[in-house]
Parts: sequence; structure tokens; C-alpha cells
Amino acid sequence: MSLPFSVGQFLGIFEKYNLAVWPMQIVLVLMAVLALILSLKKISYSDKTISIILGFFWLWIGIVYHLAYFTAINTAAYLFGALFIIQGLIFLFAGGIQSKLSFKFQSTFYGIVGSLFIVYALIIYPILGYSFGHAYPRNPTFGLPCPTTIFTFGLLLWTDKIVLKYVLVIPLIWSIIGFGAALSLGVKEDFGLLIAGVLGFVLIFIRDRR
Repeated sequence: MSLPFSVGQFLGIFEKYNLAVWPMQIVLVLMAVLALILSLKKISYSDKTISIILGFFWLWIGIVYHLAYFTAINTAAYLFGALFIIQGLIFLFAGGIQSKLSFKFQSTFYGIVGSLFIVYALIIYPILGYSFGHAYPRNPTFGLPCPTTIFTFGLLLWTDKIVLKYVLVIPLIWSIIGFGAALSLGVKEDFGLLIAGVLGFVLIFIRDRR
């Protein structure tokens, strides 16, 4: 894949973003942890809250990362930003308004795979990034597209209702786009993105058909 920017420019955008939004990265991780807790110990409005959290993640990435920062080196970021904003609105509509998403961890094959995706996104991903030389602030922190997409597929594998398939389309598309960019840029921690996207989509499709 031919990209209109260098690896240095790409990592430089991470640096500008991370320094500008600090300590929002901690807030985003805490929001993710809250979503996991609400999936494990359900209370009233758990599903709506989790859907709102996912919606916020995708809106944040679309507006703050893609439109405010990534457009500086890649005009395609305008399209990416629009897709992430649409996905954020989808989560708010499908889960927050229509209550079509229900999250509850179950110790099934699907739940366990989802847990692996979540652990990868929150813990293994930054560790791998550091080992590959992507130290803060020149690294993709949680709340940026790739680790957040992996986390999203993990949570969607925790759903205990049939997932509306349009909820999966944009995350699947990004998993393919992000993997292609990762190959070109050598961001090896993003290689798990394709696995999470394709495998997550297929498993959710199979599970819901059953």
C-alpha cells in the first residue's frame, strides 16, 4: 500500500495528539474498564451506558484524532473521520436509544475470544508497541483507531443479543484499512487488528445465526 506520508510523520501525529490530549488517555482507559465492569455485573442502564461509551470512543477518534490531527498528513482522514463519526452515532442510536445491544460476559467460546481481544487491546497492544520501539508519546495509545477497534470487537463478542449487522460494517472496514497501513508502516502491534476484525465479524455472524 502506497501512503502519502512517511513513518516519521505518522508517529509524529501520535506525538502531537498524545501531548495535546493528556491525560485523556487515562480517562479513555477508565471508561473502557467501566464498560467491562458493567458487562460483568449488570445493573439498570448497563447496556445503554456501554453503548454510549463505545459511541463516545468512535466519535472521539473521528473528531479529535482523524479530523483535528490526521488530516494534516493524509486527506483520506476526512473520510476516515466521517466513518468513525457515523459508527459512533450508530452505537448511540442502536444501543443508547433503541436498546438493541445487550452486553454480558459468558464463559462461552465467543466470550473467551472476546476477552482475548480486550486483553490484547488494553494490555498486550501497548506492551508490544513498546517492544517494537513505539514508546510514548510516539505510539498509538488506547482511544486511537486500531486498539479501540480491537476492543470494540471484543465487547461485541460479549453481546447476548443478536447484533444488527450494520453495527459491524465500519469496524470491519477499518480493520482491513488499518492492517494494510500497518504492513506499510511496520506498526506490528496493529497486525492483531485484522484478526480481531475478520475473526470477530465471522464469529458474531455464526453465533447469531445459531
